Amino acid sequence: MGVWQGRSRRKRTGGRLRPIRKKRRFEIGRELQQATLGPGTVKPYRTRGGSQRIRILTVEMANVYDPATKASKVTKIVTVRENPANPNFVQRNIITKGAILETELGLVRVRSRPGQDGVVNAVRIGERTASK
Repeated sequence: MGVWQGRSRRKRTGGRLRPIRKKRRFEIGRELQQATLGPGTVKPYRTRGGSQRIRILTVEMANVYDPATKASKVTKIVTVRENPANPNFVQRNIITKGAILETELGLVRVRSRPGQDGVVNAVRIGERTASK
């Protein structure tokens, strides 16, 4: 089933809005494909205007910035420790913006949007206990 990103048929109050037109092709959205842990694979897809975006399907490395040393380093992702977007994403190792990952350098928070940017950028956070 497709994703439709057009105008809602209901008002904020719950009242009915009269449709001004039928659904249009430019209002459809893309199927959900989330970034997971695994050998790195990306998928390019066409955007409006003919440009391209890169969507990460699987990833095993992340660009980690350490504020203490002010240096960036590419490091291996071990697992997903927390994900505020959805608690079930932790079990499935799905990476979204705001997720807390365990890497070889320690705990990091994802600052990029892997499904939009095509890269996993993260910032190292202080040693803290992540609930699992």
